[in-house]
Amino acid sequence: MEPLRITPRLHLLDYSIGQAYLWSDDGELTLVDAGWAGSADRTTAAIRAAGLDPDRLARIVLTHGHRDHVGGAGDLADRHGAEIVAHRLDAPYVRGELPVPDPDLLEWERPLWEHGLTCPEAPPTRVDREVEDGEGLGFGDGAVAVHVPGHTPGSMAVHLPRHGVLFAGDVVATVRGVTFGVFHVDRALALESMRRLAELRPSVLCCGHGPAVNEDTAEQLAAAAGAVAP
Repeated sequence: MEPLRITPRLHLLDYSIGQAYLWSDDGELTLVDAGWAGSADRTTAAIRAAGLDPDRLARIVLTHGHRDHVGGAGDLADRHGAEIVAHRLDAPYVRGELPVPDPDLLEWERPLWEHGLTCPEAPPTRVDREVEDGEGLGFGDGAVAVHVPGHTPGSMAVHLPRHGVLFAGDVVATVRGVTFGVFHVDRALALESMRRLAELRPSVLCCGHGPAVNEDTAEQLAAAAGAVAP
């Protein structure tokens, strides 16, 4: 897995189905999401391929509790000494204390969801810090948690206002342009969350599925949010 450089501080790590993002500050690294179970070796190698030291990994911020975002977090945190951060409402799913809620699937989503279930299940994973909406996350010159429920109850975006970067998790996708995400527990609530993200007017949009967007980003996100029927 080769890291894709998006900005001087930001790389995308592509696991084929789903992806993570690596942010570099002076002296430490932050990973937003962590890939599938069993992917830790690939992630560590990708960090090195980006010219960075994986032992500088200070935290792993999980946007939500689905297996393609959580699976590698425990292994990576154990080997590199990183803190694992999640929203309070999804932390029980990450830890394995509660089952992840089933999505309210549209008919065309069912085959995609069933395909995803053939991939490795995430093991119960510790959460070292539970956060709420608006809390600082300790990196990126002022990154803040943005609670965006609907995909899961505790889905969380990460906003870096000083850099114009928004990590949207799976509320938004960019597989075929900027679009509403899939597999939501509550589609109406997820749409409200997408519209809230559009109000942030990011210049760089990073989603759990699809390429990063860094041209006409705010306009594309606003148009996509406005195009979804309530």
